[in-house]
Order: sequence, then structure tokens, then C-alpha cells
Amino acid sequence: MLYDSLQTKILTLPDAVVVYPAHGAGSACGKNISKETSSTIGMQRATNYALKAKSKEQFIQEVTDGLAPAPKYFFYDAAMNREGYQSLDAVMKEHFIGLSPVEFERQAAMTDTLVLDTRDGMTYGNEHIPGSINIGLNGQYAPWVGTMIDTKTRLLIVASEGNEEEAVVRLARIGYENVAGYLSGGMSAWQASGKAVARIISVTPAEFLKADRSSVTVLDVRNPGEWGIGKLREAITIPLGELTDKLSGLPKDKTIYVHCAGGYRSMIAASLLQRNHIGHVINISNGLSALIELGAEVVY
Repeated sequence: MLYDSLQTKILTLPDAVVVYPAHGAGSACGKNISKETSSTIGMQRATNYALKAKSKEQFIQEVTDGLAPAPKYFFYDAAMNREGYQSLDAVMKEHFIGLSPVEFERQAAMTDTLVLDTRDGMTYGNEHIPGSINIGLNGQYAPWVGTMIDTKTRLLIVASEGNEEEAVVRLARIGYENVAGYLSGGMSAWQASGKAVARIISVTPAEFLKADRSSVTVLDVRNPGEWGIGKLREAITIPLGELTDKLSGLPKDKTIYVHCAGGYRSMIAASLLQRNHIGHVINISNGLSALIELGAEVVY
């Protein structure tokens, strides 16, 4: 139906007709979505891969090939849209609460509660609250929270100073309103109070290629649609969105190097492995792209 509509209605419009997108770059609602805020029929006719299809079947293949499963929160949000929800102002008034390190630690020990660290991955790796998960504000924060974390989970937020409100607002916009508060004063306050911290080692691509990898596990958490540029010969592939369900298949007593395409998702994966006490986790910064630039052997 969509293909027929494209052919009979949209593509017969003049080239100069302006097109405004419903979603932006990084949205989980499609693939290869442009960052541009407007286009034209002529530009789309010339550059949009999906419009090159010669048949309905080819169109379906093009737009679905390599597309990751819909994030779990999509279905939750559909229910919220039907049943109604609080205003953003009401959500913030109820859930944007600063907690002292002592109170934060007490609440973190409660059932079905998760500490979500929203700082960038390298900062998180240097020091973080034991058992926390890292999903940084500097990437596709809300979609990955919606993919990795159940909507019923009670969340406590760690953020860089000044980013606490953004961390809570972006969650509320995808329907995650079960936030119990944020760590007032951030990790500086946590450390000043003498609380324990954990770390995740990161190595550069060059350091990884020089390391002895004879008895380690290499985990690639990219999506299938990204495998076209190749995979490390020794790597096992588990897309990040599927990792939670496949943790039991990973070795608990080996060193596990984790990489993605650029470094953002690998730290999410590393934090998940560390939280579940799986292996000695090492993150590869900058991801496969940097490894290939240094001559890493890949297979297709």
C-alpha cells in the first residue's frame, strides 16, 4: 500500500515540492534517516535509496534489510497514547529530585531499581557507581534506554553537573516516568562521601591490535545492517539490543573485549556485562572503523 501510494501520488509531484520529515537522524523509526530538516521531491527522487525500488517486493526488502527490531518502549508508548499521560511539567515536579549520596545509595538498594549513568562513556569508565549502566546523553540516549531497560524499572540518574534535567526530560518524552531522583553533586559528591567506585578499562584500537588475543573473547555489538564493512575474524556478534537476552551465552571467567562501530554502544555493553559479573570487560575505544583504519583483518 505504501509503495503504491509513493508511486501513484508522491512521486508524480513536481520536483520543487518541499518535503518535511516526520523523524530525524538517529530515530529508531527507520534507517538511513537524513539529518536535514527539509528536502524536495526532486532531491528525494535522486538520492533516496528506497525510491530506487522497481517493485513493491523490492521496496519492502530495501527498507527492512538490516533494520533492528523496534525498541520495547514503542509498544509502551502506544498504550500511553491511548490511555493518556501526565504533562511534562507534572512529571518533572514529581520526579526531578536531587538526592544526597546517602539517600541515593539507600534507594539504589531497593527492588527493581537501576542506576543509570548518563555521562559520556570514557568518563563513566574512569569512575562510576558499582552496578550502574551507562547510556550517555551524547548519543542516542532515549532510544537506547527504551531498548535496554524495561519501562517498569525504577531509575536513579547520575549525570554531569548541569545535565540532570536534560537526562530526566529526555526519558519523560519517551514515556519513562519512573525516575526516583538524581545524584545531587554527581560523582564528585559520591566520592567525597567515601562511597565505592568501579572502573572499566578502555584500550585504543592500536593497543588492542598489539595485545595477546589467543585466549580472549571479542564481542561485536553492532547491528546486522553494519556488517557490510566486515567483522573481525575472531569476533562473536550480538547486536546491543539483543545482548540482555544472550548474556548467559558469554564466558564468565575470560577477558572480553567489546567494540561497536564508533565507541558509544560498546561502553553500554561493557557496563551491562560488568553489572552482571560476566568476564573481565575491556572496552575498545573508537570502534571498528578505527580498527580497520589501522589494518585490522576483517571477514565478510
